[in-house]
Amino acid sequence: MTSGIKFTSTEMRYIALFESITSATVKDCIIDEEQGRVLYVVSPGHVGVAIGRGGRNIRTLERMTGKKQEIIEYSDDPAQFIRNALKPAVVREVRISERADGKSIAVVTVNPHDKGVAIGKNGRNAERLRFLAKRYFQIENVSIT
Repeated sequence: MTSGIKFTSTEMRYIALFESITSATVKDCIIDEEQGRVLYVVSPGHVGVAIGRGGRNIRTLERMTGKKQEIIEYSDDPAQFIRNALKPAVVREVRISERADGKSIAVVTVNPHDKGVAIGKNGRNAERLRFLAKRYFQIENVSIT
């Protein structure tokens, strides 16, 4: 699904650094300067390797880059990808439907106790999810209930 995604030289440097430290395969890298974070989408099954024992790899990367590091496991299935993107929130259901105008939307139902985690401070996790859903699966909007 990453066809058509073009990386900047900065993103390519972050990917090279990430892969050399973690040995995990990166499918995508998004640098969010506004939030001071770097988001990596890694191949299925590579999240544990990417994080490292006790979070060692993440701490090393944060120290080296000065930015918060976030990792999401890729999936070809949009519903599973959305579940992965919202971890550690418990997702009860993901419904993806097509509106009359042909645009896809996703309605995500999360455990009520995890709604704050899913949405994130000032809606930043929800915004990140909307961006990724559109980037990979052409889902125009994601609603978290």
